[in-house]
Amino acid sequence: MKWSIRRPLEKEESVYKTIYIKQSLVSKIDAIAKENDTSWNNVVISMIETCLEDEP
Repeated sequence: MKWSIRRPLEKEESVYKTIYIKQSLVSKIDAIAKENDTSWNNVVISMIETCLEDEP
């Protein structure tokens, strides 16, 4: 599955959720965010949106 980091065009209403994930995943996401000059949150949201678009 190919995904890309998306830059939000407009602010949408958002909610706060807490997730618990392995430190190894956090480190990988941190590296992606740094490489792309964006936030950790934006990387995670981009991944989730891409996965949900691929749903049949």
